[in-house]
This record gives sequence, C-alpha cells and structure tokens, in this order.
Amino acid sequence: MMTIPMHGEWPSVDRELHAIMSPAGPELFRAVGAALDGRGPAVLPLSPDLPAPALRATLEALRPTHVDGVRYPGGVGVSADVALVIATSGSTGVPKGVQLSADALRASAAASLRRLDARPGERWLCCLPPSHVSGLQVLVRSLLGETEPIVHDGFSPEAVLAADADHVSLVPTQLRRLLHADLSVFKTILLGGAAAPAELLAAAEAAGGRVVTTYGMSETCGGCVYDGVPLDGVDLEVGADGRIRISGPVLFHGYRLRPDLTRAARDGGWFVTSDLGTLADGRLRVLGRADDVINTGGEKVVAATVAAVVAEHPAITDVAVVGRPDPEWGERVVAVVVSSAPPPLAELRAFAKERLPAYAAPAELIVLSEIPLLPNGKPDLAALRYGLQREP
Repeated sequence: MMTIPMHGEWPSVDRELHAIMSPAGPELFRAVGAALDGRGPAVLPLSPDLPAPALRATLEALRPTHVDGVRYPGGVGVSADVALVIATSGSTGVPKGVQLSADALRASAAASLRRLDARPGERWLCCLPPSHVSGLQVLVRSLLGETEPIVHDGFSPEAVLAADADHVSLVPTQLRRLLHADLSVFKTILLGGAAAPAELLAAAEAAGGRVVTTYGMSETCGGCVYDGVPLDGVDLEVGADGRIRISGPVLFHGYRLRPDLTRAARDGGWFVTSDLGTLADGRLRVLGRADDVINTGGEKVVAATVAAVVAEHPAITDVAVVGRPDPEWGERVVAVVVSSAPPPLAELRAFAKERLPAYAAPAELIVLSEIPLLPNGKPDLAALRYGLQREP
C-alpha cells in the first residue's frame, strides 16, 4: 500500500509545474508523455474554457511555476515524483490539486488495459476533457498501448461513431446520445463519472455495446473498480461510517500545498472517499455521496458554490442548491429560492454562467415561500432533494 507523506515529510521541491490551457490534442499528449518519463516538467492540464474568476482561483490555489510557458508569479514547483496535477473542487468548492505520480498513473493504466484485454496498437478515443482524470487517463493508456490517441475537442455523437476507435471512455449522458447507433463498432465502452441507470446499460447492450462501468476519482487515477470489482492491486473496504476506502498503487501523492487535506483524506494506507457503499462477495455497490457534491453529466458541481453565486442575484432573498435524480444527466442542478419577484430560469442561468462553468448553472428553478430547515437551523437538504413540489 502506498504511504502518503504527512506534514513535515514532503520531499524537496525540484520540478517545475506547467499549467497547460491548450485544447486536447498532440501538444498536450506530448507534454503528458514527457511528464511521465521525466523528460519534461510536471503538467497541470486546465480547460481553456474556464471562466476568468474560476481560472484565477485555480491558479491562486495551485500556484504552478508556468502558465502556457510563461512564468507565473509566486509559483511553486513539485517534488520529483509528481508527474501530473488534476484540479478538482472536491467537496469544499475551493480548488484542490490532486498530485499523481508517474508510477501511479502507469499502474492504473496497465491494470485497466489488462482487465479490458486491450492490445498494443488498439486505439483509444479521447472525447472527455483532459483536464479531468477520465480524459487524461485515455492519453496515458494510449502511451502504454504504444499508439496515438484519437482526440476530439468536445463531444459529437456523429464524430465519435465515425472515429474508427477500438476503445472509448464516456459518461452516461454521452452514451445515451449514442443509443441510436450500432455500438459494436467499439471493442469497449468505459462508462464512469456518474451512476449509470440500469435501463441505460440495457439499452446500450441491446445496441451491441460492451459497456464496462467504472468507479474512481482523481485521487485514484480515475476508475479503479470495473463492474464492481477492483482492478489488480487495488484493495477496497467500507468503514464503520459507511464510506468507501481504497488502497493500492493507484493512489494519489497528496493534495498540492495542502498537507492538512491529505491527512484528513487518509487513514494509514487507505484513502477515505466521500462515497457511501457496500461490499458483498468482493463486489462494490456505490450508494451515493456523503457530501453535497452534485454529479451532473460526469461533471462535479459543488452545491454551496452555486448557491453562493445564485444568492448574488438581486431578486433572490434565500437559496439552497441540491442535486435531483435525472434520467439523462444522473443528477440535475436545482436552485430552490425565496423571492418575491423570481427571475426566469433562463435569466438565472445566464447570471450563473458569468461566474461558473455552464454545467454548474441551475437546470431547474423552484420558488418557495421559505427554505425548510432542520432543527439545527441548516437547510433540510433531504426534503429539498426528494420531498418538495414546485410552487405556483
């Protein structure tokens, strides 16, 4: 099991960290390859579509030494064994940097290729953002498979089906948009990022698809449990609090510049996730999240962050944001507001998208006379998620 360094035990900083904001493509693929084999600096891939406030917050929190080749003031390097850093909001809304070593990334990719029986020379299609670990791992699997990935800047069902790829990694929303076609064109469809409804899996199978569901996160180099069974070398357990715990060579090196968060996320050699689950006969069943992160279309949205933005609208008196089950997106972002003159949903979405990524903007607006509260004074999130009807 990997040992994550504690505070005061961090190796010396002796490697540059380059934030790269270019779209997915050959430049990033080469940079990732150089980071893994030590020829180049460590890489922090960032979406070129990040709104200015989100980009500023990410750079201030993660402090790369360079941004698109230009030295960043106050930047700090990484230790020699950190190859890649993935920016994630996690459960706090504050950007965190998940540090991944070359060894962990290779261990994850190699175990994935073995489990899928993916052969050298078989091509992977990358149509997920490489700023997310799911897209990034497509590049790493391609490196190990000694082939160039097919990279799409964004998702187009027509382009995906015409890509002539052997393997593809998707989120459920994307898979749903491919159900009209013959999915046997792919040897494997890796499906992660959100829980997959049984009816979606059945429809994909009927369309000829070999779908392998995955569970994992940035801290585990992406999916480390396939169809409920951990990859080789990965160990699972469920703690007394019901949280899923993971150990093995795929674990992250710690949160960048936050040894306090690293300590809180580990228990000895175990990474303690924010997900609840059960284990039966060696197979994992994920029940849901233990925090307020909304998983919509494979994107993680922090409810508190969205609520803070919505609360800035001059017509909103009070607000709570929750995720409600959605057959296409897994969960949809729902803003429950108190307002004497509520704005139309389109106006609220446009207001939110000035400050947040588009996927984080509320997809539904519910207006109430007051936000229901628990005895401790906090919003009754369970009632908001499942028990309320839209008011006239």
